[in-house]
Amino acid sequence: MGTRGIDRRAQKNFYRHYNAAMNDENADIRFESWWVAALGDTLVWARLRVLESGNAEVFDARGETLVYDDEDSARAALLDAEFSAFDGLDEDDATQLGLDLGSTEPPAAEDDENLLPQMTEKRDEGHAG
Repeated sequence: MGTRGIDRRAQKNFYRHYNAAMNDENADIRFESWWVAALGDTLVWARLRVLESGNAEVFDARGETLVYDDEDSARAALLDAEFSAFDGLDEDDATQLGLDLGSTEPPAAEDDENLLPQMTEKRDEGHAG
């Protein structure tokens, strides 16, 4: 069978789980958290969801849902992309990002299609980092 057969099976298994998760609008979500990054005068949001299966999904500002084997892998990818967990920000972190914690909230919408336009937002010029 060789290595190629194993890789092909692993790939099929990945896509089977991926498609099942993506097509199940009622997928069991263990928890959800929001991540934020500042690019010049723009805030960029990402939503991390950890599923009951242990897999993690990151919905990004391009409208893509990236699937990870687990929460740690997803968090590492977000940190590598210079995102910060919104719920973990203190006043000093917020100041560095140019955020006012009292008036900044993650995006909210009924579905990802309506959420997408809110995943990036311009900050006031005085907040550009």
